Amino acid sequence: MPSLDESLPEVVRIARDLIRFDTTNYGGGRAHSERGAAEYVGAFLAGLGLEPEYYEAVEGRTNVMARVPGRDPGKPALVLHGHLDVVPAVAEDWSVDPFAGEIRDGMLWGRGAVDMKNMDAMILTAVADILRAGQLPERELILVFFADEENGGVEGSTLVVADRPEWFAGATEAISEVGGYSITVGERSAYLLQVGEKALIWIRLVARGRAGHGSRFHPDNAVTRLAEAVVAIGRTEWPVRLTATTQQLLDALAGLIDAEGVDPDALADATGAASAFIRSTLRTTTNPTVLSAGYKHNVIPDRAEALIDVRVLPGTEDAVLADLQRIVGDDIAIEIVVRDVGLEVPFEGDLVDAMVGALGRHDPGVPVIPYLLGAGTDNKALSRLGIAGYGFAPLRLPADLDFTGMFHGVDERVPIDALLFGQRVLTDLLRTY
Repeated sequence: MPSLDESLPEVVRIARDLIRFDTTNYGGGRAHSERGAAEYVGAFLAGLGLEPEYYEAVEGRTNVMARVPGRDPGKPALVLHGHLDVVPAVAEDWSVDPFAGEIRDGMLWGRGAVDMKNMDAMILTAVADILRAGQLPERELILVFFADEENGGVEGSTLVVADRPEWFAGATEAISEVGGYSITVGERSAYLLQVGEKALIWIRLVARGRAGHGSRFHPDNAVTRLAEAVVAIGRTEWPVRLTATTQQLLDALAGLIDAEGVDPDALADATGAASAFIRSTLRTTTNPTVLSAGYKHNVIPDRAEALIDVRVLPGTEDAVLADLQRIVGDDIAIEIVVRDVGLEVPFEGDLVDAMVGALGRHDPGVPVIPYLLGAGTDNKALSRLGIAGYGFAPLRLPADLDFTGMFHGVDERVPIDALLFGQRVLTDLLRTY
């Protein structure tokens, strides 16, 4: 049920309510249902006079959509989308209950506060601001809230795009996570606007050997073989490889700190807390995340597996997979679990100008620069319909907050002031673009 605490701004109440729905997504089809959160969103949309539609291709994995008419029917529709699922949170590691939506120190805490129930709330309240004022956005809006994004959208946006393409009829562009937030570069602030994202390849390494007693001399050990492959991948230092977007990013960073000709990683380090996020956009990343083998202490298993999260620059997917096979050797099988496209669009055009302009009106004089997200979003699925996606969840953040480190991290939280700022900027954009 919606919160009745009227002392908080609406955007904060909605974000807090959404956090209180435990929509944990463990991956591989194992998740807590998004249905309750989707119905909450649908009820809010219905309260604005809209007509929400629901779609569940898989039981409990609920997606919700509503259209908002615009003043100018001659303009293409704009998609605003978010996801309702979150990654798991181990409560013992947190300072607060990750699903309580606690407010402390001027911040909203909880799993989803950053990724991305904050943006969900900003979308809902920005639209509400316009409609309650008796106005319409400049163009038709398509509001969509997906399930299963944290599993690559396999049971969410991928199926929605395949089975409900009519939801997106008339749309050419989309806005979602992860961009529009501020970073500190040296002594200056800047906003990152996402105009692309790396390709996603989730792979499984499979090592085979002979089963046997744990006390034996046993060189044909699947666990040892797998461990060697995991270490080889995890220790690989992939080279910097720039795209049009990352070159623009580096040029802008160099201008902000007056440091031309500086090494790309050194420029990324100048962004402080955001540096790990930025460095990941300059190269392939291959991170081992899950190990699985055996069933008893004194039994050598004949099979061992590892999951590797691989993110590559658009267009380099096949080459990286070939490199990975070379790194682990021919006796390790590589299985593709999920593979999805990389995206990159120019940092130009009417929508980019509108987003930059909206930020400039609310935080004058702060530059906006493009970047390529090292992770992925549901924009990948929408690209199959020819919809160009951008990351624009505008947040003005304090310099000492490790915002990017809280994506899938512990003690995830977002400043209340940043939520209010984001709502204002997004409302402004929707009124004028």
